[in-house]
Amino acid sequence: MTGRIIKATGGFYYVQCNNGITDEIISCRARGLFRLEDKSPHVGDIVDITIAPEDGGGTVSRIHTRKNELMRPPLSNLDYMALIVSAFDPAPNYLVIDKLLAILEHKEIPALIVITKPDLADATGIQAIYESAGYPVFVVNNLTRDGVDNLLREMSGKLNALCGNSGVGKSSLLNAINPKLAIAVGDTSRKLGRGRHTTRHVEIFTLDDGTQIADTPGFSSVDLLMMSEIRAHELSDCFVEFAEHAPEGCRFLDCKHVAEHGCAVRDAVNSGKISQSRYRSYCALYDEIKDVKEWERK
Repeated sequence: MTGRIIKATGGFYYVQCNNGITDEIISCRARGLFRLEDKSPHVGDIVDITIAPEDGGGTVSRIHTRKNELMRPPLSNLDYMALIVSAFDPAPNYLVIDKLLAILEHKEIPALIVITKPDLADATGIQAIYESAGYPVFVVNNLTRDGVDNLLREMSGKLNALCGNSGVGKSSLLNAINPKLAIAVGDTSRKLGRGRHTTRHVEIFTLDDGTQIADTPGFSSVDLLMMSEIRAHELSDCFVEFAEHAPEGCRFLDCKHVAEHGCAVRDAVNSGKISQSRYRSYCALYDEIKDVKEWERK
């Protein structure tokens, strides 16, 4: 049978298989060959499984090709990663947000921005930064549910992950989406016996219309060390709004967009076509990775 891994914990993989009538969840182990290949199944993987006739136990026998993947948390085949950002307390950390967006671009994972708590602070500034960069942005009020239906229409029928730092209102958003979903995620955290923001446990929950949402523990669960996988000359490709201006518009084809004369990206920043905030993040990240050697990436 073929299905999707919706949970992985304690060496077991829980595979949801559709038999045409009901969705059956089968507990499986992974075949030993994966360890020899230094490969392990991820939540979100489409897999083939075999069932042992003697005891009914399942084995993951094949992992289908992934369209994208994260290593920490181990999650694959995402249609969207939604970054939850609070307009107020905690204030948005633009460098962390932009670092995550760069990682997602490098991993070919589509991203969208969800801004919470617009009743406590003006969200238009944050919204303008990321809409001008080309990202879908949704402003939601978890208390009144304003904006939640628009977000759900974008997520409908897709595999989505939510990623947000502690206090940004992710649990409240889950509750606004579906109260049963928030309860399920909370129960999972309690059963693990650890704080929600200290575990790598990821689980996919399915809404009534088939939309799937994977809860991740917090920003720390999307490993920011993955930034070191990006080479300095690749970073500008991870800032999607740069593409309209570089490299063709730059004086030098190998322009780093940091201090060079005749740089179309810097001109776009000065003219307001690219936000100052995004450009500051780019320069900070470039400085962070420019001297990383190849052996350090391994």
